[in-house]
Amino acid sequence: MMPAVFCWSGGKDSALCLYKILQQKEYEVRYLLTTVNKQFRRVSMHGVREELLDEQAKQIGIPLVKIYVNEGTNAEYEKKMEETLLRFKSEGIHHVIFGDIFLEDLRKYREDNLAKVGMKAVFPLWKQDTRKLLEEFLALKFKTVICCTNDAYLGEEWAGRIIDNEFLSSLPANADACGENGEYHTFCFNGPLFKNPINISAGEKIYKPLVIKTTDDCSLSASATKGFWFCELVTA
Repeated sequence: MMPAVFCWSGGKDSALCLYKILQQKEYEVRYLLTTVNKQFRRVSMHGVREELLDEQAKQIGIPLVKIYVNEGTNAEYEKKMEETLLRFKSEGIHHVIFGDIFLEDLRKYREDNLAKVGMKAVFPLWKQDTRKLLEEFLALKFKTVICCTNDAYLGEEWAGRIIDNEFLSSLPANADACGENGEYHTFCFNGPLFKNPINISAGEKIYKPLVIKTTDDCSLSASATKGFWFCELVTA
């Protein structure tokens, strides 16, 4: 198997993608890689606490490497990402796996950055039907909760909601089933990837106005976006 790094967001697409990769046995996933806000100790864009991210890695059983960012700018992110990728490359790793599905600009951005250090991007879910992917995710008995919503698509009432079949049927027509346009983000807490479920509860909901600093892990294609609702997830 070819050694690889998996860009892990902690959400459903990452979980399904990693599950498929491990089943296929073409790549040996040596590390999970996640960007974390150093000041707030939370996963970038998702707003999930670092300790919950650590618990995911523990239950998956793959070492987690974190890229800590302060300013949140593209320049800072790219510099720190390059340093980390070069470290991986020195260990004989030449592939980085992403759970992106159909955002062409984001794919090019990732491929261009990897090309600078002589590495290749892998996109196992690319161009697949997002509704079918979510149905497959649920059929595999994964469990995930919405930790962040884009208010151009989903309001406060969606934050903290567990994704199930009813979620699919009630999703607005302008929202992608997997939230690939940045409609929502999730935190995966149970499923075939995990040795044990992560016990969480949904707490306070917080609204934050839109601030664009980095292209990492999110695409904001809706000009109507004014901000995001975050649901505070805590260990139960």
